[in-house]
Amino acid sequence: MFGEVSQKSTQHPKPKGLTLQYGTAGFRTTAKHLDHVMFRMGLLAALRSKKTKSTIGVMVTASHNPVEDNGVKLIDPMGEMVTPAWEGYATQLANAEQEALCTVLKNIMETDAISMSETANVFVGRDTRPSSESLTKAVIDGVSCLGGHSQDYGLVTTPQLHYMVRCRNTHDCYGTATLQGYYEKLSKAFIELTKNALNRTDDQKRLLVDGANGIGALKLREMEAFLKYELQVALFNDGSSGKLNHLCGADYVKVHQRAPEGMHMGPGERCCSFDGDADRIIYYYNDTAGRFRLLDGDKIATLISMSLKELLTQAGLNIQVAVVQTAYANGSATRYLKDVMKVTVCCTKTGVKHLHHAAQDFDIGVYFEANGHGTVLFSKEAEKQIRQLVKHSNANDEKKRAAKLLASTIDLINQATGDAISDMLVIEALLAIRGMSIQGWDTLYTDLPNRQLRVKVADRQVIDTTDAERHVVMPAGLQDAIDTLVKKYKQARAFVRPSGTEDIVRVYAEADTQEGADGLAYEVSLAVYHLAGGTGEEPKPLK
Repeated sequence: MFGEVSQKSTQHPKPKGLTLQYGTAGFRTTAKHLDHVMFRMGLLAALRSKKTKSTIGVMVTASHNPVEDNGVKLIDPMGEMVTPAWEGYATQLANAEQEALCTVLKNIMETDAISMSETANVFVGRDTRPSSESLTKAVIDGVSCLGGHSQDYGLVTTPQLHYMVRCRNTHDCYGTATLQGYYEKLSKAFIELTKNALNRTDDQKRLLVDGANGIGALKLREMEAFLKYELQVALFNDGSSGKLNHLCGADYVKVHQRAPEGMHMGPGERCCSFDGDADRIIYYYNDTAGRFRLLDGDKIATLISMSLKELLTQAGLNIQVAVVQTAYANGSATRYLKDVMKVTVCCTKTGVKHLHHAAQDFDIGVYFEANGHGTVLFSKEAEKQIRQLVKHSNANDEKKRAAKLLASTIDLINQATGDAISDMLVIEALLAIRGMSIQGWDTLYTDLPNRQLRVKVADRQVIDTTDAERHVVMPAGLQDAIDTLVKKYKQARAFVRPSGTEDIVRVYAEADTQEGADGLAYEVSLAVYHLAGGTGEEPKPLK
């Protein structure tokens, strides 16, 4: 076996001295540097499958990165991200020089007591990048080297592959592990929900979608027939002419606070953008004065948690809804959820894996990063109570109706991971049932003005944080400086955290005015520069 690994790995050589880190989003870099990584992730996926006695997923994508980049993510048995210990194994394998590869493999096998006699099954998927097909072949090479079986799903969104893995490992209890099964489950639930929205006009069913010239556009086109005109999609940036993620997509819209290129928006028209692998979604519109209005992950979490809480009250069910946020959540969103909606809110470290893990602690855990990546998790007990009430012969009409809506919402949500297509359908259904326009949704609360900046430092590891990254422990004096600066501004808040991948410190500030947020962000950046070993030019005031 090791002889074959050694021999085959020479066909996927590692560039000398190249080191990569498996981060929250897996590996990502220029595609031409990834062939050896893909082969080795095939090896690792086969080992993970043998260890867990389950099907494992490998997705070839670089999400919202430019088209010349690529990457890879490993998917664990329930469709979640791979565990932290195995992220470490991934980094070790990717960085092992050719002659040390088999030694690293043996160490992983011994450390985790992996029986090589177990079978290995791996699902593989890819996005639309030109490099993805050949990189997928390298993954499959790695799987077969250790006697594993691969199922190549070809072109799929990242969430679709997460869904397939979960379906297979729940023996089809979660759904059927095919694209047709995915489309049928989601569309059936969506149609069931929108039956409860009375007198919907064609205008209300119309949605403008920016597909980021990526895989999400392709798969939404395939799904349209299943939706039976209950949603009328006008699809832009569908990949027929534009470049993946170039001047379009959820990340572009969020960062630049403007509509994507190529989309023609009328006043008040409901619009959304996917990212390159369709695991994020952002909504937006132009108001009557022509101003661009963004509804990010905070607004999405608010709409969903509010709707679920109201339905649970109508159903007479004592089930707790909680919203999981990061420090980047807007202060207005947090206050609205806590003070107006009386929903439990908890804060965790940045990164979807941290939010997903925290959401599992609640009956219903709603989590969205501000960038639009998120989903809803239902505990087994919460789902059981909801489905039992649907069947309950003595339940009154209002309770039964609410329970049916909740059950259909569970079926519509991809609990494995954030899913732009699933989240879009949930949002569209909830707005329809509530008879709520995008303007009405937007006015639930007003975001506090905020600003994000970056400060280059000699070593990002000098920054150590606690309290879900909201409080600096080291270097000494920095948190005191931040606290002093925050007191100068109204409704202000600021925090700093080191980047996970480069020697920069990220600064976030908010205040009651944009001028205040900008001033606070600049002053905190200056404090970071002087107290945390800033390099290059000193931060300048924002104009």
